[in-house]
Amino acid sequence: MIIFDNVVKRYPNGVYGLRGISFEIYEGEFVFLMGASGAGKSTIIKLLMKEEDPTCGTIIANSQNLKKVKGRRIPRYRRDLGVVFQDFRLLEKKTVYGNVAFAMEIMGHSPSEIKHRVRLALQLVGLSSKEKEYPSHLSGGEQQRVALARAIVNAPKIIIADEPTGNLDPENSKEILEILNQINKRGTTVIVATHERDLALSMGKRIVYLDHGLQADDRILCEEEMKVGSITGRKKRGLRKGGGSDEEAKSIFIHN
Repeated sequence: MIIFDNVVKRYPNGVYGLRGISFEIYEGEFVFLMGASGAGKSTIIKLLMKEEDPTCGTIIANSQNLKKVKGRRIPRYRRDLGVVFQDFRLLEKKTVYGNVAFAMEIMGHSPSEIKHRVRLALQLVGLSSKEKEYPSHLSGGEQQRVALARAIVNAPKIIIADEPTGNLDPENSKEILEILNQINKRGTTVIVATHERDLALSMGKRIVYLDHGLQADDRILCEEEMKVGSITGRKKRGLRKGGGSDEEAKSIFIHN
């Protein structure tokens, strides 16, 4: 579970990233953070990743008060996070397999475990046939799939995607979100920051709207709203869990 309780982020130049944000994200939820540039989406992500600390307020993630997560505890905390960036951040001199494997190598996993889990991750994102390719030979959509595989290979409890479709065409954007949806159905909490309203609405998931560091709205589409393409009201949410047809690939989401 993730809790933001009256979180304020004020930078030394006086600019506010967040102005008293409060919300909860339950284990297994799929949530969009939506807003224009400067709305506070990236600030929330940086706070969750422990790249920055709040000026005041409380943040709880994976049962930890992030104020108390310092020094050597930060890398341990980040092991339960899988992060996907807009610009992919792949290692150009490593193959597809090597990029995904690297995320496990730095965690000290055995070669046999790395081989097994990397291939399961690539299977899930549809890149089994590309494991020997280099990033420069891949399309933007394929590179983002590699980034997704890298993010999930260590079975994190939370996936954070910062504008994951920002550099992609509509078709690839939908495919990336569908992969994230399948990851979510296996029990992983998914948080996606985006400014692409129509794309987020098409998923029928909870959306937390941000505006200049303030929480403007927090809603989820019902079936009738999806048909007309508008949002009204909010529904109570429970855990969102499900299974895929491929039990072997599903095993990658067993959280340690």
